[in-house]
Formats: sequence, structure tokens, C-alpha cells
Amino acid sequence: MFSMDSQHTIARSTALSDCGLFGGQPVNLTFRPAGENHGIVFSRTDLGGAQVPALIQHVLKQPRRTSLQVGDAIVDTCEHCLSALAAMRIDNVLVELDAQEIPGLDGSAKPFLDALETVGIRENNAPRQILTVREPVVVRENGATLAALPSDSPHMHVLFELDYGPTRPLLHQVKSFDTSNGDFASQIAPARTFLLEQEAQALQEAGIGLHLTTSDVLVIGDDGPMGDNTFRFENEPVCHKILDLIGDLYLIGAPIQGRIIANRSSHALNHKLVRALRKQQESHQRRDLAARPCVLDIRKLKRIMPHRYPMLLVDRILQVEGNTSIRGVKNVTINEPFFEGHYPSTPIMPGVLIVEAMAQLSGVLIGQSMEHTGKLPVMMSLDRVRLRRPVTPGDQLVMEAEAVRVRSRSAHMRCRAYVTDNLVAEAEVKFMLVDDEQD
Repeated sequence: MFSMDSQHTIARSTALSDCGLFGGQPVNLTFRPAGENHGIVFSRTDLGGAQVPALIQHVLKQPRRTSLQVGDAIVDTCEHCLSALAAMRIDNVLVELDAQEIPGLDGSAKPFLDALETVGIRENNAPRQILTVREPVVVRENGATLAALPSDSPHMHVLFELDYGPTRPLLHQVKSFDTSNGDFASQIAPARTFLLEQEAQALQEAGIGLHLTTSDVLVIGDDGPMGDNTFRFENEPVCHKILDLIGDLYLIGAPIQGRIIANRSSHALNHKLVRALRKQQESHQRRDLAARPCVLDIRKLKRIMPHRYPMLLVDRILQVEGNTSIRGVKNVTINEPFFEGHYPSTPIMPGVLIVEAMAQLSGVLIGQSMEHTGKLPVMMSLDRVRLRRPVTPGDQLVMEAEAVRVRSRSAHMRCRAYVTDNLVAEAEVKFMLVDDEQD
């Protein structure tokens, strides 16, 4: 859904420098303003400006931190930076860095927040998207639990319980935080990353964080913080867990409206919740689209598509987004001619026809461009074809196609097909565009 609020970016550029928290490599980071719908994108200037969007599909599995990867470009330990951006309600920004890991600074979000507050924010000319939790979502892993629940409040409320058990040096802590009350800067941002003594020893034995001492990072032993460190506030560990959670949840690409309840959650579980919320969001978007009036009905489709019975496999178009994506429907009935022989006792829609239906949908999108008027998309190759579930009489096949690359004489499309919330097929289709020689 969209908010009445506008998207935001920063008013001008600002920079930070330090060593990476885990790797120790020096790194320079610069926040730069970006236009509407740009999103939060990291750019590795040491790799020719390779870009890594801050989205859940790019998460790279790493212990104790959030890392992103696109191709050879990796961005490590980005959760503190993302948490500050989320707190500032920044939707669009280019984050340049000249090494793999984000600056560690003091292990909190405060230096990032201070830098962003110094330059301020400005509005973009586009509405802000909000992800609303519509149904409860619960994920679990290794005894930890993380849940997202619907809420009437237009903001996100977090309740975090940190409990390592009675034999651990860190006492049981519970913290409640609401993103609307404006206390992120004082209660959450200064909370530093922390390690138990045995965790710190294990990391250094593995060659990680060798540049750090107990003065640089908060290490908690049997008697509390080690070395000359002290807690910034009594419940600093649970506050830092909330800081990490806010940063990780921003990987969904929008602020969340709902209640988040966490018990011993980690980065891996945070990512798991984001994936589940994204799946819920996509499911509701498909249902909402199916309930809307169609963009193109079958009569209009027959005017622009060369296919006819029994090979016309798109019934209506639900949505067209410029030249980039399209959604359409194929209603599967027992009267389909292929069910007579595939199979008489167990009718299943042939997988090749599901792929053909997705290809036809792609052709409608390609034909939206004036450049391709009079061109006929002829399938040239198929890649990454997956048929995941059978499609049977009574199903409604909701198909999506997005343009990967479209040129004057060729097109590359990425397609998916769903029945209700279940992904039933996906494929990448390449076309050659030839002149339509219709009389």
C-alpha cells in the first residue's frame, strides 16, 4: 500500500571513514542523494561502481552479520547503516564504499545517524510505500522465535526478549520500542554490537576481528563488560538487538506497519521473517490484482495477439507497468482440449503449455512498445525452467512477466506462474522479434 507521506532522500552528501568491524580493512563510505523509487543501493567504487540494492533477495549467508551480494560485489555488515536510514525515514540513497565492509565505527548506529541528521532530508516526488502486516507470520530457528502481527497503529512496534539462559553472564532483558515515539536516537542508536567472551575468542581463533580489543568492541565476561568498557545503559545488549532487527527488516524495501515480537532472534531469523513477509505481501498483491477490473479483456487481446483457439492461452491482462512488467490470467477449465488426452483419468495441464502461456503474456508486454509495432515475438530459447506443481481444472493461473533486456530485434523475459499462493512454474524466455507478415 501507499502512504500519504512522500519518499525521502538526504539533502546533500556526507561521508564516514573507518575500518570494517570484522575484517579490519580501511573503508570510506559516502551517502549521496537519490531520486524517487531509487531505493537504498550500495555502490562498490573499488569495483567500478558495481551496485548492490539493499533488498532481501541479495542477502549472503554470513555468521553474526548482514551481508549482501550481487555478482562479485559484496557488502558486509550493513545492518547498523540500514537501521539509521530506517530511523531517518530515508527511502532513496546511494551509499558508495571503496571496500567490502561498511565502516565499523563504534559498533552502533549512532555515527551513521549523526552524519545523516547533519545533512538532513528532503522529499522525493513519489508516495512512500508501506508494508502492512495483514496476517500473523511466525518463524522459528534453534529455539528462537520471531513474529509479525497486524496492528491498527500506522507504525512498527517491537518487543524484544533477550535470554541466553540462567548460566550465561548476560541477564534476561526485555525492551519495547515504537518507531513513532522518536527515541531511536537516544535509546537505540547508541547501543553497540556485543559478544560474549567465548564468542569473541572463537572469532579471533578463526582469524576474524584480530584488529579489535575489548576497548574497541563490547565483550561481556562473567563479571560484565571486559577491559575498560562499560555499558552505555543497563539494557544496551537488548537495545542493540532491536537496532539490528530494524536494519534487517528494512531489507524488505519499505517501512513495516505491524507488531514485531522477538525472542532471542538473530540476523538469520530476521532475514527469514523478511522473506515470509515479502511472500505474504506478494500473495495479497496478486489477490488484489485479480479482484480489479482487467486492463485488457479477451476481445482486446484478440486484436493484438496472433494466437487463436486452441492456442490462445491468455484470458485477460490485470496490470501493465510501462515496458517493464505485466500480469495476466489463464482460467483453466475441464473444457480445455488438451485434458482429453492429458490425462483422461487425472487431468493435468501440460507443462509446455504453461510455459507457452507465460511466453504469450511476455509477447503482450513486448508489443506495448511503439518500437515493436508490427513485430512478432518468436520463442528462441528457454532457461531455468521449473515446473513445481500440477495445474488442474478449476485453477486460475496468475502469470507475471518482467523484462530483463529488450532490444529492437530480441527480448529476454523472466516469467512466473501461480495458483493462489503457490508458485507452479517459472522460466526465462528469449525471443527473436520478426516482422509480422499478416495480410
